[in-house]
Amino acid sequence: MWTATGSYDGLRNGITAVWWYALAAVIVAADQYTKDLASTTLQYARPEPVFSWLNMTLHHNTGAAFSILDDAGGWQRYFFTVVAAVISVGLVIWLALAPRGQRLLALSLALILGGALGNLWDRVELGYVVDFISVHYQNRYFPTFNIADSAISVGAACMLLDSFLQREQPGDKQSEAAP
Repeated sequence: MWTATGSYDGLRNGITAVWWYALAAVIVAADQYTKDLASTTLQYARPEPVFSWLNMTLHHNTGAAFSILDDAGGWQRYFFTVVAAVISVGLVIWLALAPRGQRLLALSLALILGGALGNLWDRVELGYVVDFISVHYQNRYFPTFNIADSAISVGAACMLLDSFLQREQPGDKQSEAAP
């Protein structure tokens, strides 16, 4: 924001956002690598126990989170592809325009961007998202997920935390001058 002296005190990420984009790219790479590994080593829907509460179980999700609209007839592939692409473009822009000092916000945007792009890649390439992490307790199973889903969830939690930490402090409000 411009101050009375004409200087710009609200530096944006701008070109430094490249580091956050690199983090998003690492998430996409890790996500795609683990999905490929799961697809080549696991049999579909056959659990491979890792711990008493964790299995690796290959699933293909044509729907959204928690398999919402999984059996909708095929149109959802294109719908979720467009939604993920639009959100990803918005996140790229937001990350570049975010204030430079807000690292937690930038981290959350990079995590969500990486997760969105990882799942978008699957939808475009395969027509479904590869899920393989299955957490359970006794006979209660959480929906199967992947690294991209984890990044999106952690990013959303970081964004929520950032919203609480960035509340206005007393004296932060700038008065508006009347024209």
